[in-house]
Amino acid sequence: MTIWALDLDGVLWTGSLPIPGAAAAVADLLAAGHDVAFVTNNSFATIADQERKLAGMGIDAPGRFLSSAMAGATLVEPGERVLILGGAGIHEAVSERGAVVASLDEPLNGPVDAVLVGLDWRLSYDRLRRASEAIAAGARFIATNTDATYPTESGLAPGAGAVVAAVAAATERTPIVAGKPHATMAALVHERYGHDGVMVGDRLDTDGAFAVTLGYRFALVLSGVTGRADLPVDPMPDLVADDLAGVVRQSLRGE
Repeated sequence: MTIWALDLDGVLWTGSLPIPGAAAAVADLLAAGHDVAFVTNNSFATIADQERKLAGMGIDAPGRFLSSAMAGATLVEPGERVLILGGAGIHEAVSERGAVVASLDEPLNGPVDAVLVGLDWRLSYDRLRRASEAIAAGARFIATNTDATYPTESGLAPGAGAVVAAVAAATERTPIVAGKPHATMAALVHERYGHDGVMVGDRLDTDGAFAVTLGYRFALVLSGVTGRADLPVDPMPDLVADDLAGVVRQSLRGE
């Protein structure tokens, strides 16, 4: 059995729109005896939110998710005080880790051990200032991921990397990055699924590089950030197709 690690944005959906054929492709993989995991740098949404979104596409996903928020949470210790510049997914992961979440919207009332930064739709100057002050005071600077953009129905939108870059510029510090393509995320995948697999994604700098970190084969889909006009790339992925359905056909049926 081979594990197929699937990115979400640009592979299974674009914003709120399912990518045609993706759900059937997942079903084909499972029917062929492979295991499927959803490995995402989306740190904003909770796991339940993403499971519901996939369920709406006809994909049964409980227990199959690994996110950059979960990876970031492994870099803090139970009982530590953590400031979060990010969404509900990071709050969920840090709380499940047993750390104490300090609010960015209230006075800190003491030092924090770490600042965990991801995509924050409530980003404001004041939230940026508070996070930067905590890092300047000695808190560890942890980023869920550094994806500069992510695909939406209306084009590319600023991703977590844009928020992380603002904090890095303000503090003159370099973060520890937890998500794809880094080792912290790879450790989660290896622990749960082992060392033989295929990483499917739409980005060379995260998904492609993550395949290398994992020691997995890389399947590039052209339904997200990377398009056909960007080809050829060096080195070329093991598989390239317009979408997940095309990748699965190539692998399972030899097309």
